[in-house]
Amino acid sequence: MAAARTRALKPAKSPRTMASSSAERTIAFLPSERRRAASLAPEESLWTWGDHDVHIARARRPQAAARLLVVHGAGGHSGALWPLAALLAEDGLDVTTLDLPLYGRTISRDPRGVRYDDWVRLLGDLVAAENDGRPLILLGASMGGMLAYEVAARSSHVAAVVATCLLDPRDPRARAHMTRYGRLGAAAGPLASLVRGPLRGAMVPMALVAKMSKMSRDPQLSKLCAADPAGGGARVPLGFLASYLQYRHVAPEKMRTPLTLAHPELDDWTPLSLSLRVAQRTSDGSTVVVLRECGHFPIEEPGISDLREAISEVANQLAE
Repeated sequence: MAAARTRALKPAKSPRTMASSSAERTIAFLPSERRRAASLAPEESLWTWGDHDVHIARARRPQAAARLLVVHGAGGHSGALWPLAALLAEDGLDVTTLDLPLYGRTISRDPRGVRYDDWVRLLGDLVAAENDGRPLILLGASMGGMLAYEVAARSSHVAAVVATCLLDPRDPRARAHMTRYGRLGAAAGPLASLVRGPLRGAMVPMALVAKMSKMSRDPQLSKLCAADPAGGGARVPLGFLASYLQYRHVAPEKMRTPLTLAHPELDDWTPLSLSLRVAQRTSDGSTVVVLRECGHFPIEEPGISDLREAISEVANQLAE
């Protein structure tokens, strides 16, 4: 499904008037020397995909040799990740972020009907629609890491993937960590098959399902993410959660797109060992970068610099 139409939104507010935005609140948690660059205002638009008006934020760099598409996970959205995207734009990349259905400023006609498969197809269509011949890197954060991996495995338009974690929802050990219920969460996959009929449309708070308290090493940032109505404070249909937990991703042995796992060193939510269970099985191997002193939401130094360097290295290799 190609883009039906794209329309611009009103220019984003200047950094001085963005006090109530997710981006501005997130910037406050960055190291002080990074805040000015992270305050870059995005160019915003809506892209119509089926029954969804998808909110997109960009920092266009027409002369850049490579493009970057930032993919958020459950509980995230473009506003929360924009400060990081802005830092990557400062490095010379043409950067795009988006709000997947159920999150951010994206409008869906039937939010109760959104499924994980829709995320996969939407991203694949966006990647195809925006292909301009330059190599594209997908940066997947949190649950978005496996989503970026899946889209890359299915698309000829993705040159490389950088993921902050790779969690296979069909792996009981991964489910035990990603949900709030520990070992009970390991049974979530089989139990998801019991979600049928009207129950699939029941909307539940993400904070009830996910360990939002583990989002960051900074408790205040974790609270901010959990309370954000556009992110961790959003409600999602049980049918979406069931479709995610039952989704069969492309086997790592069949993955052909270059993959870099840039995993936070001090991630209390999703341990590095879980991501390695996927990354180490890829056919051509993968590059592993540890983001020093970073929690699940990589916002600390020197880990931010580690991530920027890893992405710059991938972009430089693609430009050769």
